[in-house]
Amino acid sequence: MNPSLTDTMIDLYSWPTPNGHKVHIMLEETGLPYNVHPVNIQTGDQFKPEFLAISPNNRIPAIVDSEGPDGKPLSIFESGAILIYLAEKSGQFLPSDPRKRVDVLQWLMWQMGGVGPMFGQANHFRSYAPEPIPYAIDRYTKEVRRLYGVMEKQLADRSYLAGDYSIADMMTYPWTLLYKRYEVEMSEYPHVQRWQEAIGARPAVQRGMEVLKDQRRQGPMSDEAKKNLFGPAQFERR
Repeated sequence: MNPSLTDTMIDLYSWPTPNGHKVHIMLEETGLPYNVHPVNIQTGDQFKPEFLAISPNNRIPAIVDSEGPDGKPLSIFESGAILIYLAEKSGQFLPSDPRKRVDVLQWLMWQMGGVGPMFGQANHFRSYAPEPIPYAIDRYTKEVRRLYGVMEKQLADRSYLAGDYSIADMMTYPWTLLYKRYEVEMSEYPHVQRWQEAIGARPAVQRGMEVLKDQRRQGPMSDEAKKNLFGPAQFERR
């Protein structure tokens, strides 16, 4: 890490979800100093004006870098944008070679446009919808399995999604751990399973997955949490 980066302090606004863990892992991997501020998305912290000033889409995670590119504080939302920024700031996990760089970025975008949204919809309709909707459950569960299949093929002849360990892997890894929620048998995806084990063995990943762990919900989701996550509160203009 560049010694000048030790003057940096990253303020991280997050919650222990797959999207939050992406940034937790990246910060641990880079060694950039950071302070974590919990944003309890179940009690509505994401709608508070002070958080919306940083993340106008009322989603975690978000960061504020005390030393932005021009030496002034810079706020960033969207996990993909955050990881690209931190990779460029630290000079780690995003290659400078154009061919290798685009390979990482395309798999990062694949996660953002596919794995995150599709896994999230499958989890919602399987676990949180007020009533079962067979069509939605079937559609999104099949898409989850298709995406695991895409990963399985990609990882058949390489250790990580873009060859070397990168932000593409950090983006994808936390979401793939939820396979039991989708009734996915990991034995059907041995290359993905090997990839999960390799990433999970990294000390920085283990530390990242522990960030805010003590804040994690235990037991059934409350009506207030469902309202804030899925109900009218989510759709109000602010």
